[in-house]
Amino acid sequence: MQNNSSFQELINSNTPVLVDFSAEWCGPCKMMAPILKDVKAEMSEAVKIIKIDVDKSPQAASVYQIQGVPTLILFQNGQILWRKSGVTGAKELIKIIGEKAK
Repeated sequence: MQNNSSFQELINSNTPVLVDFSAEWCGPCKMMAPILKDVKAEMSEAVKIIKIDVDKSPQAASVYQIQGVPTLILFQNGQILWRKSGVTGAKELIKIIGEKAK
């Protein structure tokens, strides 16, 4: 992850930002990679998707109280619009981003 200030700038953006909190050792996290690729392909510039390794960025995991991985959090303008732990399908994510992001 980049330094904390650029993360803050990113999540304060008007463009929705889907953050995937994950870990190298996490099996379900590996399942999210192709799903997020599909979401990005479908939504293109309508959403930014970033991945944060909780082991490499424990302060981010702590700030957002990440208890389990994968945890997905959708931010826009610095606000948390939605969050969920566990694997979430591409169609559901696209629907959620479309509904929650203004």
